[in-house]
Amino acid sequence: MEIESVGVVGAGQMGNGIAHVMALAGYQVLLNDISEEALKSAVEIIDRNLDRQVSREKISAEEKAAAMARITTTGVLTDLGRTDLVIEAATEKESIKQAIFAELVPHLKPETILTSNTSSISITRLAARTDRPERFMGFHFMNPVPVMQLVELIRGIATDDSTYAACKAVVERLGKTPTMAEDFPAFIVNRILMPMINEAVYVLYEGVGSVVSIDQSLKLGANHPMGPLELADFIGLDTCLAIMNVLHEGLADTKYRPCPLLTKYVEAGWLGRKTRRGFYDYRGEVPVPTR
Repeated sequence: MEIESVGVVGAGQMGNGIAHVMALAGYQVLLNDISEEALKSAVEIIDRNLDRQVSREKISAEEKAAAMARITTTGVLTDLGRTDLVIEAATEKESIKQAIFAELVPHLKPETILTSNTSSISITRLAARTDRPERFMGFHFMNPVPVMQLVELIRGIATDDSTYAACKAVVERLGKTPTMAEDFPAFIVNRILMPMINEAVYVLYEGVGSVVSIDQSLKLGANHPMGPLELADFIGLDTCLAIMNVLHEGLADTKYRPCPLLTKYVEAGWLGRKTRRGFYDYRGEVPVPTR
């Protein structure tokens, strides 16, 4: 099947990034969110990010204008039924994703491929709740989407070869690199990354190091571009906790137990950059460690 139109569910950080790269690659994009404000903000963010690419001479002004013209928005989820490929990029909660698929599925074309940008949840389980498990797979972009070159493609137990081939072709058209991951909790990137972040929170929790010393140690001692606590704030502490819970429950191994301090920060609503407080306080001109 030739994919020419893409529906994106969710206009948040991941959704607007996916819409951005899809439109730039020549796909007609229909972006959905329950919030009109979120849709308006997403279009403004995409416009600014494309402007940045123009200023850096990554793309031309004409390419930017053409990409923006390919993006339309809707507050009606079922409008996405007419697209060739749907990428769900809603909150990392299985119940929310299942509710989205339940509402959307009756309106999809028979040939439409349904995918989820989930960073950890079972693709097989999500697919089983739809009418097309063979045309369902994980389509996991890295954040920030326009910058990061990798896309994890995750096949559920029922995903057929043609669905995988079609999604792989989309990734290649985006100029990104696809990697195949088996359907186990958190797949490849987050299976490795999140326990590292969780361990950094334990190091903080146990008083082995401060926020600054932990981040400096990994940046200067392991040549990481961002420290693990800084990265956790960027990702969102609620997302980090959700993925650790998926790992802990799905693999039943105590090494994946979420650090109590991570849970405490989430309970406080200190979720990182998006709430302006996490392991750093972002309310001033310069981020200040909160511990």
